[in-house]
Amino acid sequence: ALPPRRRVNPGFQGQLRLYEAMGCAVDTGSVLYKRYRLEMLSERFSDPQDLPREVFAVDPTTLCQTSNTEVLYRCRKCRRALFRSSSILSHAEGIGPTAFAHKRITDSARLSGNGQEKCTSYFTEPVQWMEPALLGVMEGQLLCPKCTSKLGSFSWRGMQCSCGRWVTPAFQIHKSRVDEVRTLPVGNFQTAKT
Repeated sequence: ALPPRRRVNPGFQGQLRLYEAMGCAVDTGSVLYKRYRLEMLSERFSDPQDLPREVFAVDPTTLCQTSNTEVLYRCRKCRRALFRSSSILSHAEGIGPTAFAHKRITDSARLSGNGQEKCTSYFTEPVQWMEPALLGVMEGQLLCPKCTSKLGSFSWRGMQCSCGRWVTPAFQIHKSRVDEVRTLPVGNFQTAKT
């Protein structure tokens, strides 16, 4: 009799693909690595009481130096710095309104070529100011830590982007609730362009 056919563990195969995509090096700053780490965390936790410190991006209010290439995102209401562009975990665009076929939507909403931006939110890694909201619950609202206005929501189980893509876990900040601030070098000093 032939010996049983052996297969490589699919989880290990996924890790190898990730390693290759990162250029055969472990890049902890890579969007791919951050997404993988969060996905593994969401599978392990049924009730996240104690999250590893390295999961959280540093609160931008505690950083003095801003990289010229990074965009800072602030609360539109009180201007409190919330996250940097390096914390945004981009996703492949979904199929649009047809992904919401289970919901009753109008024919006009089904038209994808209406010039509107498909992704109306940013999906980020968790930032330090979010920690109190995340502990002990699977989903909830994300409020500005300064003025408490609603910025978005989170779910360890995941949620659907407006483009139709399912993101797991999801830390969603509505684009309409934040402003981009780009730092531009001018002579020997820097100015923030809003």
